[in-house]
Amino acid sequence: MSAELTSVAQQLVDETPAPRGRLRLAAARVAGSRGALAGLVVLALLFLLAFVGPYLTPWDYAAPDYGSLRQPPSGTHWFGTNGLGQDVFAQTVRGLQKSLVIGLLVAVLSTGLASLVGACAGYFGGWTDRVLTFLVDLLLIFPAFLVIAVLSPRLRGSGWIAFVLLLAVFNWMVTARVVRSMTRSLREREFVAAARYMGVGPFRIIWRHVLPNVSSFLIIDATVTVGGAVMSEAALSYFGFGVRPPDVSLGTLLAAGAADAPVFPWLFYFAAGLLVLFVLAVNLVGDGLRDALDPTAAAGRHRPRRRRSTTPERRSTP
Repeated sequence: MSAELTSVAQQLVDETPAPRGRLRLAAARVAGSRGALAGLVVLALLFLLAFVGPYLTPWDYAAPDYGSLRQPPSGTHWFGTNGLGQDVFAQTVRGLQKSLVIGLLVAVLSTGLASLVGACAGYFGGWTDRVLTFLVDLLLIFPAFLVIAVLSPRLRGSGWIAFVLLLAVFNWMVTARVVRSMTRSLREREFVAAARYMGVGPFRIIWRHVLPNVSSFLIIDATVTVGGAVMSEAALSYFGFGVRPPDVSLGTLLAAGAADAPVFPWLFYFAAGLLVLFVLAVNLVGDGLRDALDPTAAAGRHRPRRRRSTTPERRSTP
């Protein structure tokens, strides 16, 4: 009986697809999604603009051109200039680069922390669950925007990395609670019980069996977090709590050009358009990755056609 149970457990564990196979299947599904492909193309172009754009213009984002103050877009200054004579194109690509880096770092840190805390709390239970849940609930009490606004001016000397850490610290609690509830249901599944019976360690079970089964939710959350982090950075920088001058971000550019937007629209709408375009592209990619990583997402899309009967219908004779 013990040998029979061991073979069944081994079969259940072996049924879990390899990570390489999952990646190939996900890549094939993403390639078949027009929305995801469009979002990926837009994101690739935005990243290309952010990191290659500074090398396309001879102007530095902080260097003024006193002979061109608030000039409209032209062949010399592609996006025009601001009130100090600084090139708006150079400032926009620099601000886009800073906002993209901040959004990606916040998404990686917050989603990674949420998955680790939520999976450990849900899998181990007991006092581990109580302590971690208390920590999550405690952080949820604090108003994140207000705390970041208060602490950010005191961390000016630490640079924008401290700003990223502040955004990440107050952006993972809700995700951790969802991962905890999903893990509590997953730990009772047959393949997790089989892995425990075979002597697999708890952290390896979390890594190989729990997290892959919540990966679709984590992907969705990470993509939403990227857009939310960029929007939060823009809002905090708009109010003077984010990126500090002489550095720029999309938020500082929006704050600097908001008052002059009706008269000098190039000071505001280029940065605003890139911000909106980035958030839309991230949402498209998130939807595509959700469908690609969720094995049940495509169920029901392509229903098998009903076969027509080859036998001729019998007509009733009067």
